[in-house]
Amino acid sequence: MKIPTPADGIAWVTGASSGIGRELAVQLAKDGWVVAVSARREADLQSLADAHPGQMIVAPLDVTDQAGVLAAVQKIEADSGRVIVRAVLNAGTYIRDTAADFDVEVFKTQVDVNLLGTANCLAAVMPAMLAAQRGQIGIVSSLAGLAGLPGAVTYSTTKAGLLAMAQSLKFDLNRADVALSVILPGFVKTPLTAKNQFPMPFLMEVSDAAKAIMEGLDSGRFLVAFPGGLAWPLRFLRILPAPLYFALVARSTKW
Repeated sequence: MKIPTPADGIAWVTGASSGIGRELAVQLAKDGWVVAVSARREADLQSLADAHPGQMIVAPLDVTDQAGVLAAVQKIEADSGRVIVRAVLNAGTYIRDTAADFDVEVFKTQVDVNLLGTANCLAAVMPAMLAAQRGQIGIVSSLAGLAGLPGAVTYSTTKAGLLAMAQSLKFDLNRADVALSVILPGFVKTPLTAKNQFPMPFLMEVSDAAKAIMEGLDSGRFLVAFPGGLAWPLRFLRILPAPLYFALVARSTKW
């Protein structure tokens, strides 16, 4: 399976106004890509583009707006005269919730952004990649998608859904020679994690997270999970008997 290069087309990153998405757009530009950057905050996207003249295309959008996402992708390709061959679907949100404060509206908000938003972006780029039998998609999930964690009822649910979505899609995309990676970051220093009031083991700098993602995409790996010191224990927890799983997680998180 051929991994796309900057000579083949352009890259597209959602959630690019801050955090991992912003740093990933910078890394892509350093590697020679022209990058379409999308998020709701146009001013933040424009400041990013201004710092990388000629290499960024500002494409503001709301991933929950299906028609808006499709229109933005069509405009990106029409204005640049090139097709999107590497799409990194990174837009997401996190709102802490537990059984005690479970709120259906909070649940809907995270599902709309994390799950349906990703689906809207997939629907905008995947058909052309399938038809051309080339391209690459990166879906940003989370290590929280490997196991239900306390304080992240909805977040873990949506990120587990993205992992399952990617696993299902992989069978079809393989047949069309379209590369697919699912990206599972651990704790990364971003505006989202800055709100956390609990210990975050193996907390990573956003630049290191972006480099790990780039390495995973360039190698064509399906599962890009990092850092290893957190990813491997969580993968191990999945195969434990339920009583042992709950006991270990409660103990390690002091829940």
